[in-house]
Amino acid sequence: MANVKIVTDSTADIPKALAEQLNIKVVPLKVIFSEAETYEDGVDLSASEFYKKLSASETIPTTSQPTPFQFEETYRNLMEQGDTEIISIHLSSQLSGTYQAATIAKQSLEGEVKIHVVDSKRASYGIGLIVIELARMAEQGKSMEECLARLDDLLVNTKIYFMVDTLEYLQKNGRIGRASALLGSLLKIKPILSLNEEGVVFPFEKVRGQKKALNRIIEILKEDFGDEPIHIGSSHAINEALSNELLVRMKNEFNVKSEVLTEIGSVIGAHVGPGAIALMVTKAKP
Repeated sequence: MANVKIVTDSTADIPKALAEQLNIKVVPLKVIFSEAETYEDGVDLSASEFYKKLSASETIPTTSQPTPFQFEETYRNLMEQGDTEIISIHLSSQLSGTYQAATIAKQSLEGEVKIHVVDSKRASYGIGLIVIELARMAEQGKSMEECLARLDDLLVNTKIYFMVDTLEYLQKNGRIGRASALLGSLLKIKPILSLNEEGVVFPFEKVRGQKKALNRIIEILKEDFGDEPIHIGSSHAINEALSNELLVRMKNEFNVKSEVLTEIGSVIGAHVGPGAIALMVTKAKP
């Protein structure tokens, strides 16, 4: 039986130590401040360094996807490790061309290796939750078929809800979808954002004030998962205290099997801005 290897991209916001521990291959996207300032997400620009640069920048940076060659090189390196099959899981295709680049690389290797490229239709640790679960299965020696069966469950049962301090970053980077309609009411309304079935950002619900919005997210998650066993993640853009507070609350109020606190990296951070916070939840195996 072939060994299953897991590939993702840097927008999954998986803590570096955890990715290394589970042998997850992470292909970086780029963040661009100017022609002279281009950085690989999580490689030569950490999350904390990014937010310092962002606060000092007069313009909002742009981002760019990996090239098909970068994915092909990653896949070939894995092939050199022996009998290998690859599951490659990526940022929503509605937010980036990363999935398309991975698909092109897969096509260039047709017949040489079995590669399953996945549009997660999610972002940040909403991808990471899925990747971590499959990486643990791969480490346990599970087959491609077993991993893909679990993947189908994860794609259905992984939820992400997030809030931003301002919609300015989402709007200016063209990633806001229908949430743009909320711009006129930001002073009074704190929108709870999510990604729809197509992987587009949309306003899930309008709530007055941050505290009420956070309470409402907890209520929504209780409606989604009840007492079922879950894996959770909380990611933040220089908002660690609140993110950790949410994790503690989730552990007290839900049947949590594992939890991860992580930073929102430079690419996703360029779109959501400082202060953003997100909760991601998926069903654990019974």
